Amino acid sequence: MFGLGTTELLIILVVVMIVFGAGKLPQVGSALGKGIRNFKQGVADADEEAKEIEAKDVTDDEKKDA
Repeated sequence: MFGLGTTELLIILVVVMIVFGAGKLPQVGSALGKGIRNFKQGVADADEEAKEIEAKDVTDDEKKDA
């Protein structure tokens, strides 16, 4: 996983605990999860929009050929 070993992950966890404190970790995790979820939803919406535009272009091209 990105070349991180157990020692590196423990150091990162300790730094996060020092910066945010144990009480804030659930809030930070929740905010991070919501951010990732919104990003994935935005990417999926953009893909759907691109497919709709492509489908519209195909039907427009077919009308021009007829």
